[in-house]
Amino acid sequence: MKGVVLAGGTGSRLHPLTQITNKHLLPIYDRPMISHGIEALVKAGVSEIMLITGGTHAGEFLRLLGDGAEFGIARLFYAYQAKPGGIAEALRLAERFAAGDRTVVLLADNIFGRSLRPCVDAFAAQAAGARVVLSHETDREHLRHLGVAKLNGSRRIERIVEKPSDPPSDFAVTGAYFYDQTVWEVLPNLKPSGRGELEITDVNNWYVERDLMEYDVLDGFWGDAGESIEAYYAVNDFVRNHGANRDR
Repeated sequence: MKGVVLAGGTGSRLHPLTQITNKHLLPIYDRPMISHGIEALVKAGVSEIMLITGGTHAGEFLRLLGDGAEFGIARLFYAYQAKPGGIAEALRLAERFAAGDRTVVLLADNIFGRSLRPCVDAFAAQAAGARVVLSHETDREHLRHLGVAKLNGSRRIERIVEKPSDPPSDFAVTGAYFYDQTVWEVLPNLKPSGRGELEITDVNNWYVERDLMEYDVLDGFWGDAGESIEAYYAVNDFVRNHGANRDR
């Protein structure tokens, strides 16, 4: 299984911190944010990774990560997204890297308290399709700013709704996605959303509509450090006190 770490975007929600650097290079406790994402994949057994970034600070990732050996990466590749066009557009840059293998995609500003290893193992055993990682979120107002899974009575995902005014469940879709080789046929046929981007939710719903989507509910902490200044510091405080990507 190949890993793709997405570390692009303008980071506008973390201004003014991101006026001088990419948000994924900001510290989360004692390390740059990107280090936690790399660690999440390596500890889950994914050691061939492509990092996709953009903007004016892309070279800093090469200075930090080098060939990846120091971080436990067997093979590290880089790709550059020339202009912001959405998560799904960025993912298209990884097609040749994936080379027909299954892929786990991680948004580098998503920090998990627990290891993603159970999710990686479950996807490896899955016959085909895609998989998402859900987190139980009890704050209904927060759910209105997230992607939320609508579940049916058979514990299947019926739809993923982006930023719903009336959240259909308490399960938020985190920034960890798993795809089989079919994803490279789905991506070229996406249409831009109202904000002019190719949305990863549309990719996920393509699999949902064909009953090819599975999911895990990951116990423990999940936070999107790029969501807001408040969220960034909440994630920082959690990692300082409890760590990240723990096996237990």
